[in-house]
Amino acid sequence: MTLRDYVLKSRGLEKPRAALVADIVDSLAGAGRTIAREVRRAALEGTTGYAGGENITGDRQKKLDIAGNNVVLDAFRKGGPIAAIISEEDDEPVPTATPDAPFVLCTDPIDGSSNTDIDGPLGTIFSISHRRAASPVPQGSDIAASGYILYGPSTILALSAGDGAAAFTLDDERGAWVATHPALRCPPSGRTFSANLGRQREWHPHLRAWLDWVTDSDAASGRPYSLRYIGSLCADLHRCFIEGGLYFYPPDHKNKDGKLRLLYECAPLAFLAEQAGGRASTGAMRILEVQATQPHQRSPLVLGSADEVARFEAFMSTGKPPQREVKRS
Repeated sequence: MTLRDYVLKSRGLEKPRAALVADIVDSLAGAGRTIAREVRRAALEGTTGYAGGENITGDRQKKLDIAGNNVVLDAFRKGGPIAAIISEEDDEPVPTATPDAPFVLCTDPIDGSSNTDIDGPLGTIFSISHRRAASPVPQGSDIAASGYILYGPSTILALSAGDGAAAFTLDDERGAWVATHPALRCPPSGRTFSANLGRQREWHPHLRAWLDWVTDSDAASGRPYSLRYIGSLCADLHRCFIEGGLYFYPPDHKNKDGKLRLLYECAPLAFLAEQAGGRASTGAMRILEVQATQPHQRSPLVLGSADEVARFEAFMSTGKPPQREVKRS
């Protein structure tokens, strides 16, 4: 099964548009191969380190942030089925040569750029959304397909076109994507969590209660959980898909609306997680139901195994676990 076959056979897409989505995915896969080479040669080509500026949301840009963004822009701005590109690295949506095209691409071209100088995993996050004629900003309900490309020991493209999820591994020798996880499913529970604990003293008391609960010892429920934090959202979520668990980034004093961006980080991965049997939330509501109003809008995020996210939501509501605990797998 090729990437194109996977998209064309998806029952989540109307047939007239499935071929267009397949074309976009092919272009993203090509951009991913280019970025994978850029990542692997960064130290040799002098493209590690900071570029000297900041993006619109205040993050210091790494050289690979700019290089990855240019690769993605070059793949789409000449025209085709993409009308505009909403990227972490651009202040405003970037129009293409076909502004009336049916889709909008939202992307974080280099996720986890703090890992660029330490040879840590990186990723590319993307969603392909139906374009709204009256608004440049898509909503979660507009997503036709989404996924990520993970640059680690191997290069993996995880994808959903609305009919489950799958993951493909790049065979460098053949230049082909191989369906290594044809039915990607997130286990309902897990024993790990991924989070930056640096600001935990600023978290809501209910969230601190959850942290106390998961780090307490209780053999019957498999606690304590283990902290596994890679610093690339794609890599941390990929662990959840393979082993179970959850990732979260909550509000704190510095980031009162959360730090992650709704359109090109939270919503694409929420769509993928739900299609893989997982769950994605702000801690209080479904991510895909959050109203998007501007390109760089922030949101809290918790996603991963459905039972773990549901328990997290219960803690955020009451400060306690659910009254009826789900039996752990």
